Amino acid sequence: MVTAVAAYSILGSDVLPAQADPTGGENPENWTLDEIQRWLRARGLLPNERATREELLERVKANLRIPRKTPAGP
Repeated sequence: MVTAVAAYSILGSDVLPAQADPTGGENPENWTLDEIQRWLRARGLLPNERATREELLERVKANLRIPRKTPAGP
């Protein structure tokens, strides 16, 4: 376990690939709770663990128009 943590801290997040956006289709109504939470986390919108699926779904809908943040290039 210590070795895994050390490798992760040395190599960074490149060791574990990022998960793709939800595949439940374009309509977030069809996404699972896990997919909704993953979508919010990928955009830095940190979902509240106590929030209901409906509350998180409203946050997704409100933020669908905002493009995903990408690292600034040269």
